[in-house]
Amino acid sequence: MTQEEIARYCLQLPGAREDFKWGNNQVFSVAGNKMFAVLNFLGHDLACKVDSDLFLGYVDRPGIRPAPYLARAHWISMSCTHLPLGDAELCQLLTRAHQLVVRRLPKCRQVGLLLDD
Repeated sequence: MTQEEIARYCLQLPGAREDFKWGNNQVFSVAGNKMFAVLNFLGHDLACKVDSDLFLGYVDRPGIRPAPYLARAHWISMSCTHLPLGDAELCQLLTRAHQLVVRRLPKCRQVGLLLDD
């Protein structure tokens, strides 16, 4: 997937919006300011949130590493120029990142944002 396709995919998730922060970082968030993915993270990387119990499994994979500054919150990063994941797996990862953030919102704010599992 190209960066444009990744951005398009993130924006089609329920309630997702994009902002540009910290220079040219393209930040995808839900419910105002709850980030789930960042494009151009520290250059040309994609960073996103993952399940805490899957974090170590992801960072053991070639091309995926803990996201600097965000790893303690279980974020990973990978180069957008040589993505180590296929399109389907990447879409699944981004959808899961979105849903992880949505599920941490108060119940009243989750309405319309939750996807069927």
